[in-house]
Amino acid sequence: MFRRRKNPGNNSPAKRQNKEIKETKITINCVTFPLPSVTPDQPEQQLLKPNEWSYCDYFWTDKKDPQGTPSVGGFEVLLQKQLKGKQMQKEMAEFVRERIKIEDEYSKNLSKLSQSPLAAQEEGTLGEAWAQLKRSCHDEAEVHLKFSNKLQCEVEKPLLTFRDNFKKELKKYDHHIIDLRKQLASRYAGVEKARKALADRQKDLEVKTQQLDIKHMNKHEEDIKKARRKSTQAGDDLMHNVDLYNRAQSKWFEEMVTTSLELERLEVERVEMIRQNLRQYTTLRHETDMFNQSVSHVSISLTVQVAVPLSQLYRTCSCLLESDNQSVSHDSLDSRVEYGHRNRPRRNIVKVHLGHPN
Repeated sequence: MFRRRKNPGNNSPAKRQNKEIKETKITINCVTFPLPSVTPDQPEQQLLKPNEWSYCDYFWTDKKDPQGTPSVGGFEVLLQKQLKGKQMQKEMAEFVRERIKIEDEYSKNLSKLSQSPLAAQEEGTLGEAWAQLKRSCHDEAEVHLKFSNKLQCEVEKPLLTFRDNFKKELKKYDHHIIDLRKQLASRYAGVEKARKALADRQKDLEVKTQQLDIKHMNKHEEDIKKARRKSTQAGDDLMHNVDLYNRAQSKWFEEMVTTSLELERLEVERVEMIRQNLRQYTTLRHETDMFNQSVSHVSISLTVQVAVPLSQLYRTCSCLLESDNQSVSHDSLDSRVEYGHRNRPRRNIVKVHLGHPN
């Protein structure tokens, strides 16, 4: 997609006078690049970071559209990547903010529920268990509130702070490198204009030389001298514009290397920062889950505490019934009190038989 970095050096877009000299460079969208090695003795282009993929060795030419026409500059592609990363960071912060709102609302509802007077008049062991369950509900509300506060301080805030700093850094490099590219394009336009002027002066000199007439020798010689001076001046102007172009391209080249390395550093820092925030989010979520598991254990403990007294009561009543049945006829039983429901566990059903003596 993109051409590898090629140091422009002193390459110039000036028109070669000698047609026999083979071209060793190519100009693409105002930027001059050396062509691949055309002779065995010409050294291969060296990468700045040959052992790794780096921005500074790529993105030097322009991205082409499906028709093959250059559409977006290589630096613009890098810049769009950074802008997209900034937008993704903003959306991540918004996601965390929404999660914070949900946790806050959930915590408020749990706290409100824990203060509900429902079943507050329950007595005995079951009353104590119910009170403990409501306390655990309040504790869970506190945990979710702490989770919300930590999300805001340890996840959302770092995301927003890094995004603001990232935006400032990106804006600085954005304007600087774009201004250099505009200056390079302006210098290239000056070179093309000077080249055309030189070609016109040379053509005029050639015409005047061919029209030399012996009868008007003095007049034609004066015209030829004037045309030659203009041609020489046009050549000097061309060389001056070429020098300005080469300076602008060298400056652009240096800044492209520096800026691409800085953008690479910013991207690495952004990825690492997001990774750390995701890890912190996971840690905070794990702490909340651990508390929820402890609440689950409390619920199981409450069930055992309530079930055990009922079982003991059932065994006690059964013993009493056995002793009563020895002296009371089965036909005299005329009433029955059942505690519980038939489809509940047997241990929660206590039957007491009331009998009348004959």
